Amino acid sequence: MTTLVTPPQALPPEVAAAAGRNVRPGILPSPGARQWVSACPVTALVPGRGVAVLLPGGAQAALFLLPNGMIYAVDNLDPYARAAVLSRGLTGDRGGEPTVASPLLKHVFSLRTGAALDDPEVALPTYAVRVQHGIVRVGLPLP
Repeated sequence: MTTLVTPPQALPPEVAAAAGRNVRPGILPSPGARQWVSACPVTALVPGRGVAVLLPGGAQAALFLLPNGMIYAVDNLDPYARAAVLSRGLTGDRGGEPTVASPLLKHVFSLRTGAALDDPEVALPTYAVRVQHGIVRVGLPLP
């Protein structure tokens, strides 16, 4: 398993200054081959806010940069409302677990595991993340 995280000192000066902290992936890839999809420059992420990213095949991911510098990617589709809105959700913390709350029905999901915290039967797909040369990349398992 190889995970590449670009330390801030290796980033271009404008990227490091905009990031203002050590950004690092919140979800590391599990073993296996990945297709790494360029999502956006790390400078496009605002701490505490989400960004929707179009993935191959028309799926969407929601990327979140938390104030502590961790970057997470989960599926953007709210499984309860069946709408692609999680990138607009509210980030937070429940007992040390980083979370996002759906902006529609306020269901809360773990950003690490994708699990709905109030319904053990429901979970979001999660994606591995890495930052390479100032670009956030999302890892998709190969079929």
